[in-house]
Amino acid sequence: MTVYAETSAVLRWLFAEEGGEALRAVLAAAAKVTSSRLTLIETRRVVRRAERDGRITAAQSADVLAVFAQASSTWAIVEISEEIARRAEDAFPTEPVRTLDAIHLASALFLRQSFPDLVVVTADERVRTNAALLGFQADVPA
Repeated sequence: MTVYAETSAVLRWLFAEEGGEALRAVLAAAAKVTSSRLTLIETRRVVRRAERDGRITAAQSADVLAVFAQASSTWAIVEISEEIARRAEDAFPTEPVRTLDAIHLASALFLRQSFPDLVVVTADERVRTNAALLGFQADVPA
C-alpha cells in the first residue's frame, strides 16, 4: 500500500494524541509513504509553535523534530508545483476547503498518477470527506 501522509495525521502521531499510535502503524506498514512539501513545513511550524507557547519543552521539541526527520527522510516528497497549485485553486466535491487542505488534496491527486493505489492518511474530516469523494481510500484508524 502507498499512502499520502497529510499533516493532521502526522501531528496526531508525533504528539501522541488519540489515534496517533494507529496512524503511526499505518505509516510504518506502508510500502511507500508520500507527502507534500507542505506537510514538512506545517509539521515543523506546529512543533516550533508548541515549544514557543510552552506546551512542550525545548528538549521535547528537539525529540519530536528528530523523530519526524528520521521518518520523513524515507518519504517521497512532492513539491508544490504550478500544476498542483492550479488544481488547488479549483473546486472540490465538498466546499468550503481551506487553502492548505486544497494543496494537500491537489498533491494527492497528482501523486495518484504515479501511485494508483494511493491511500490518503488524514485525521481531518474535511480532507477525508473530499478524498473519499475524489475516489481515494481515506484510511484513518479508529
